[in-house]
Amino acid sequence: MPEPGPRMSGFSLGELCWLFCCPPCPSRIAAKLAFLPPEPTYTVLAPEPRGAGPGAPGAAAAAPAPAPAAPAAPAAPPAEDGACSLHLSERADWQYSQRELDAVEVFFSRTARDTRLGCMFVRCAPASRYTLLFSHGNAVDLGQMCSFYIGLGSRINCNVFSYDYSGYGASSGRPSEKNLYADIDAAWQALRTRYGVSPENIILYGQSIGTVPTVDLASSIDKISKVTSPVLVIHGTEDEVIDFSHGLAMYERCPRAVEPLWVEGAGHNDIELYAQYLERLKQFISHELPNS
Repeated sequence: MPEPGPRMSGFSLGELCWLFCCPPCPSRIAAKLAFLPPEPTYTVLAPEPRGAGPGAPGAAAAAPAPAPAAPAAPAAPPAEDGACSLHLSERADWQYSQRELDAVEVFFSRTARDTRLGCMFVRCAPASRYTLLFSHGNAVDLGQMCSFYIGLGSRINCNVFSYDYSGYGASSGRPSEKNLYADIDAAWQALRTRYGVSPENIILYGQSIGTVPTVDLASSIDKISKVTSPVLVIHGTEDEVIDFSHGLAMYERCPRAVEPLWVEGAGHNDIELYAQYLERLKQFISHELPNS
């Protein structure tokens, strides 16, 4: 078998020629350009069956992640609970104590496209009415996001449910647009059936590339003009990745958009650091949603 040719930035020489010299193959090229899954920053271990010792067959089934946990992992719950134990690598940059880590539940679901989907439920506010279904941005996974979820949920008094896209973190498969839609559908069903959260108490939150599956789920088929729920659009005026005009266009086409938040001077990756971001979210959740 011949040796594969040289690769540049993840592309083979043949793929680069096909991209720039010939009509491209849309699905393969688009997926490589659009999705940037990082090296996994966490490992998920399945619950140990009762009566099985550490060396028993099937005692642990690990999802791919490179390094051992920085904090100690919580004890595995009873097998019938179906929850798994979470191990974070140092790259996850965990910012809290073991107590907060114990409030993070991870498990696997299955999508319609047969992807094993890594899911995470963060109990930030057990008595809260609302749960955020959070679709995170590109180049991160659940391990890197879980500290942010705890901080955000605690400040806006919401629980947070999230998932890793196909090919990200502990999720199997490969990232693609079709898989994005199947991923969020499976996440929605898991949140509804596993935790019994009613649709009217679920807030869909899309961050960066996460707005793609979020808008699709909210509209069921044809993008933002079909969304009939209240929508809050937040965008930085100096976004260097997705131009501010995109956020403005989304706001103008959404039939039930509330007052948007244009964060002056904010870029693509620092908008959550601005005080008005958190205050606007709180107002939306505590006043505009209940009165909609």
